[in-house]
Amino acid sequence: MARMTGRRLLLAAPVLLVVTFGVFAVAAASPFDPVKAYAGTAGLTASQETLDQLRANLGVDQPLVPRWWEWLTSAATGDLGDSSVMRRPVADVITERLGWSVLLATTAFVLAILLGTALGVAAARRPGGPLDRCVSSAAYTLEAAPAFWLGLLAIWFFALRLGVLPAGGLTDSGSDIVTFGQVASHLVLPAAVLGVSQMPWFYLYVRQGVADALGEDPVRGARARGLSERTVLLGHAWRSGMLPMLTLIGSRVPELITGALLIETVFSWPGIAAATVEAATSVDFPLLAALTVLATAAVLIGNLFSDLLYGLADPRVGFDG
Repeated sequence: MARMTGRRLLLAAPVLLVVTFGVFAVAAASPFDPVKAYAGTAGLTASQETLDQLRANLGVDQPLVPRWWEWLTSAATGDLGDSSVMRRPVADVITERLGWSVLLATTAFVLAILLGTALGVAAARRPGGPLDRCVSSAAYTLEAAPAFWLGLLAIWFFALRLGVLPAGGLTDSGSDIVTFGQVASHLVLPAAVLGVSQMPWFYLYVRQGVADALGEDPVRGARARGLSERTVLLGHAWRSGMLPMLTLIGSRVPELITGALLIETVFSWPGIAAATVEAATSVDFPLLAALTVLATAAVLIGNLFSDLLYGLADPRVGFDG
């Protein structure tokens, strides 16, 4: 396990280097002018000399490679630079917003895994039965439904029509303090929508895996020995059927990040979504590079985590092979 983790970490370094360079290259080729975005309306009447000085102050007058290398060496020492659009250090912007994004994504991911696993196991007991047909139809429908559309539908039904849950934000309107109760109530809708949007893949993998396991010889042998259906399902078929789902955890991280950005925007959740959009549209090099590195690192960690889980669940898989 340690050797595999070490190899993955070594391979992650060049991947992150390529990703950060790609961010700066794409931003440099973008038609958006970061100086005009930074200056706002004042840039419309500013002289060319003022704009050139501002360009030098922001460091965007340098060629691509020196600008990327300067950011990279500073980031290696913990200095992520200053955000031109937020007018604050990048580290402060990320620290302030990342925790709320992690809370939303983690809650939604856990909900998707638990709900998808429970429904998948229940549906696999009787393939083609009423529960299987209903849940599978709903899963295929949710697969095709955009996350932002589900969010708008949830706001209309639960917040506007029923009035049982807040429509967005982190706290109640007019409140100047953040309490656990307010955060919990405001978290319900965005986490539920994001979790439901991710649930179909877990459900389909678990349903197929458990259904296949129920037809294998060890499971038929367990039934022939007179074991109860509950023991056969949870003690034999469930573990075997869960193995394919474990590999899905890492591959769903990119989709989870994308969905979280959309959901945060729809529900005005104070995560990194707004910062990501503003960094992209304003060509904010330091903030855009830092956020991209975070997303890439999350994907790499997710893939490593799913491989470790698979190896722990199936002793036949060698970590160091």
